[in-house]
Amino acid sequence: MEIKLKGDKEFDNIPSLKQKALRINLNEDIYGTFAEIGAGQETVRQFFRAGGASGTIAKAMSAYDKDFSDSIYGYEKDGRYVTEERLKKMLSHEIELIEDRITRIKHPDKIFFTYANTVATIDFAKRFKGHGWVGIKYQIEPHQPYSEIILHIRFRENDARLQQETLGILGTNLIYGAYYKYNEPRKLLRYLYDHLDKDQIEIDTINFSGPLFENVDNRLMSLQLVKNGMTDAVMFAPDGNNVLPARVLYKKNILALRGSFRPVTKVNMDMYQRSLAMFKKESRVNPDNIEVIFEITLSNLRAEGEIDEQDFMDRARLLCSLGQTVLISNFKEYYKLVEYFSQYSKNRMGLSMGVNNLIEIFDEKYYRHLSGGILEAFGKLFFKDLRVYLYPMLEQDGSVINSENLKVHPRMKELYKFFKYNGKVVDITDYEKNILTIFSRTVLNMISDGNSEWEKMLPKGVSNLIKEKSLFGYEAEEVINKE
Repeated sequence: MEIKLKGDKEFDNIPSLKQKALRINLNEDIYGTFAEIGAGQETVRQFFRAGGASGTIAKAMSAYDKDFSDSIYGYEKDGRYVTEERLKKMLSHEIELIEDRITRIKHPDKIFFTYANTVATIDFAKRFKGHGWVGIKYQIEPHQPYSEIILHIRFRENDARLQQETLGILGTNLIYGAYYKYNEPRKLLRYLYDHLDKDQIEIDTINFSGPLFENVDNRLMSLQLVKNGMTDAVMFAPDGNNVLPARVLYKKNILALRGSFRPVTKVNMDMYQRSLAMFKKESRVNPDNIEVIFEITLSNLRAEGEIDEQDFMDRARLLCSLGQTVLISNFKEYYKLVEYFSQYSKNRMGLSMGVNNLIEIFDEKYYRHLSGGILEAFGKLFFKDLRVYLYPMLEQDGSVINSENLKVHPRMKELYKFFKYNGKVVDITDYEKNILTIFSRTVLNMISDGNSEWEKMLPKGVSNLIKEKSLFGYEAEEVINKE
């Protein structure tokens, strides 16, 4: 049920920005502060313009000077100000101030909030489009512990003034959604784009926390960002929280493994371990600067045309239990994945894949939408500082297929040879031959049939987790016997 606050008034269809701000302003209990750094005071301006702001806004500020900012929020050791850590400091500091300065005795019904952002807009040379952190810390009942919504944005417009205006719209949508759609977080996400277009701003990270969002899984919210077209890729850490890809990938040697991981098998982990060992030995790779990414594409998450969220959660739990960082992407083609990584790092990268995946890369049908066809895609893929580590495939007759004897389309043969013999594709030779017959689909069928042999096909600990959490349709033996 939606919260009903004093002074509420429903609006038809999508409310205008003025209506949203006015609805907040006319609520006599909502009271808080705005702290905006780096792109003007565009959000609070919406509330001032709407009217009735004196009942809502306790303070609005912008500490642009770094020394002033440091004296208020504390010194940043890394010297960076557009960070999640800085935003959290701003939110906590401003909430403490309002709690200290506005007495609950005098205002027993007030519900406090702080909205903050720390942003860098497009630079003068227009080389960097800009990005920022935006968040709200708030309550919906007096004395209630505070909840938070924190998100990271990337600007897509090429004009600083337009970026400022876009930020003001987003901020207004966030505050409005926090109060009137907090119990429907998926809708709240979609409503962040009210009066905005996807080509204006990208949201690539969002985290909900606090008592209002105890039942919100940030991995599912992460999935919604990609599903709704708000970003092309999101990342979450083993602890389940969304993390900023730029922070994880910045200047790293990246090794990526794409798969369905449904479920993750011994083959997946052998591929990972063998390719990682080879990657570490590369001359242009710093073993202490490697980031391994397990990537699942959106197309891999679809079942019968729709994304099966329970299936997604099952895969996520398993990968997280193995301590892996997971990327959910909308990159069907590998070259798009490499381009994405190249935004954050120019260091050597690696892709670990099976024979079938490499054969697909040399299939022209995937590149018909490009004016330069497969040559344009390969220019984007293989002319980066990239290695492909190829895991072999076992044929039914017992023979092993690797980079030396795999077959691509006759028209692609010479192109394949060019990249193969220029060292872009290397074979994983140190592998466990006795596990090459393991396939995820076989495991799933065995789980469905109640055949316990599937447990031998998975990494240590994974089968226990599947049984404990009843993942992938697993049913305990005693349940099956009862039926």
